[in-house]
Amino acid sequence: MTEKKIRYGQYLGAIRRHHRQVSYNDVIAAERALPARRDKLRLVDLHRLLTPYVTVRFAEQMRAVIPLALMLIGFQALALRTTPPEAETIALGICAVMLGLMLFMEGVKLGLMPFAENIGFLMPGRSNPVTILTFGALLGTAATFAEPAIGVLQTAGGSVSAERAGLLKALLGPWSGALVLAVAGGVGCAVTLGLLRLMFGWRMKTLIMIIVPACLGITAYAASQPGLDRVLGLAWDCGGITTGPVTVPLVLALGIGVAASAGRGDNPLSGFGIVTLASLFPVIFVLGTAIHFSGQGLPLPIEATGAADWYRETPVAEMLGALRAILPLVLLLFVVQRFLLKTPIKRRDLFVYGISVAVLGMMAFNLGLTAGLVELGNQAGNNVPWAFSPRRGSGAPALYPRLLGLSLTMIFAFCIGYGATVAEPALNAMGMTVENLSDGAFKKRLLIHAVAFGVGLGAAVGVARILFDLPLAWLLVGTYAIALVLTVFSREEFVSLAWDSAGVTTGPVTVPLLLALGIGLGEAVGAPEGFGILALCSAGPILSVLAAGLWIDWRNRISHRNAARRKP
Repeated sequence: MTEKKIRYGQYLGAIRRHHRQVSYNDVIAAERALPARRDKLRLVDLHRLLTPYVTVRFAEQMRAVIPLALMLIGFQALALRTTPPEAETIALGICAVMLGLMLFMEGVKLGLMPFAENIGFLMPGRSNPVTILTFGALLGTAATFAEPAIGVLQTAGGSVSAERAGLLKALLGPWSGALVLAVAGGVGCAVTLGLLRLMFGWRMKTLIMIIVPACLGITAYAASQPGLDRVLGLAWDCGGITTGPVTVPLVLALGIGVAASAGRGDNPLSGFGIVTLASLFPVIFVLGTAIHFSGQGLPLPIEATGAADWYRETPVAEMLGALRAILPLVLLLFVVQRFLLKTPIKRRDLFVYGISVAVLGMMAFNLGLTAGLVELGNQAGNNVPWAFSPRRGSGAPALYPRLLGLSLTMIFAFCIGYGATVAEPALNAMGMTVENLSDGAFKKRLLIHAVAFGVGLGAAVGVARILFDLPLAWLLVGTYAIALVLTVFSREEFVSLAWDSAGVTTGPVTVPLLLALGIGLGEAVGAPEGFGILALCSAGPILSVLAAGLWIDWRNRISHRNAARRKP
């Protein structure tokens, strides 16, 4: 018997004792007159509700972080016979990174993505093209500040040699604000050009043939100038830092709306290509900023700290930094939707919850970044040279003969790049999308392993560049020259896919880990700086995916030719 029937019987008996004729409506009226009964939410009920929800999202971050951390620790333990000092602090930092990423991604999904999707759907029909382009530029700029990995630039200058790379030291120290503004401005211009491409139907292949030679030209010029040559690695690494979990989905949401309004919504590959532009334009802007400062003849500070004045490893400062990064983006989206599109916020409670969770997530991520991922990468970078050269400080002999030690180091770098890419959630999602859009011609498994192979190869070449002080400019020029040749012979959809895959591989976990590994390695071998690994990790997938696309086309042509021959 249900609780409602029991209570009905109790009311009926009580009223009959008073010799009254009652009906069911009388009982309902009496029930409504009673105080409302509230069911208490027990701890076990809260556990049953939240555990499945939280476990799935935390497991996503574990799959991206734990394999990399174990790989770094395992290589040091097995090949180098060392264990990371302060292992407890590193473990707590890594846990904070995973918790922060989980909260941040959930906050972006609940607080920011509904804004972007609604604006992308409504703005093209209610605004003129100039307004849309202006908003796109502001969106790309504001989203860059909210990227979790952008904070790595604030901590990357501590090991840079001021005597051998003074301009680079200044850009990562007192001029770091100008550096971040240059990166954000580059992304803003990239979004504007990407929207123009969608409006007018420009081919991505044509844009690549114009922009990439411009990047290589300014790179060659900077390589010929003393001081500027040390900024090349930073400039190209910034292209990988910008394409993270905030910029890409927000910009794509706007791009899909613009493509639909321009009559190109039926093209399933219309969204590809904008990530490529957001990776290339920061290179031009950062190098342009460096050229400007070097031409001003400003004094280069010798004792630069490598961190912005506001940056401190305290919860209060991290909270202020998180608010400073996220609030401009939130205000931009709110003002556009509320006053330009005149559309009210439907779920204000959900919006406030999402923004609060995103701020807390970025705070936790930044707190764990230095103590966890960055410290682990620095330790690995400092210990790896011991495999082939005497250990710095103690003077202990190398563990292996030089050739074997160098080979182990290259294999280790390849495994780090490969493992980081395979575990990247965004690449798995991209693989499923590509397989569906290509009707199974480009398999998800093939795309993932092609991209991972390119990243691993790029990581190995990047480590070799630091170890042997190879000229980064010529490595980049040679790699991208080959990519341009492959682009000429590739189909348009494979071109956009290959060039976009370079941005998907550099997530908020991969960026600080590889950046710290390169900086620690450069410090251990006495290099003036350790940038460039991310740049080559971004270039490798372009070659591998373009090659895979050409192989698929060649295989299909052979199949069609053989099928035609078998016909009577």
